[in-house]
Amino acid sequence: MSKYEALGDFLRQQSNDQVPMSFDDVERITGVKLPPSADKHQPWWSNNPSNNTMTRVWLDAGFESEQVDLLGRKLVFRRARYHPLVGILKDVTFVPPGVDLTEPLFPDWGKE
Repeated sequence: MSKYEALGDFLRQQSNDQVPMSFDDVERITGVKLPPSADKHQPWWSNNPSNNTMTRVWLDAGFESEQVDLLGRKLVFRRARYHPLVGILKDVTFVPPGVDLTEPLFPDWGKE
């Protein structure tokens, strides 16, 4: 369990699609002080799932960060809305082990 999981729990309980928060609010909810990079680097708040542990928490709760204001130490978490067809083909395709997807299907194609 992540030290930031309380933020995910908090966001899941919200009924609004936008949840404005200060960095202090995030620290109060999680009980953990944010790292110095959260105050200095905009990319820390990006929605890249491999960015940091806390990013995965808000994404898993169904939210994305936006309107990050480092000087004002505030941001907005917005409920993520995805097109209903996103992910519909997940787990439909199977590539057997040992298959090279970069290998040409017809190796002699260019010779004709």
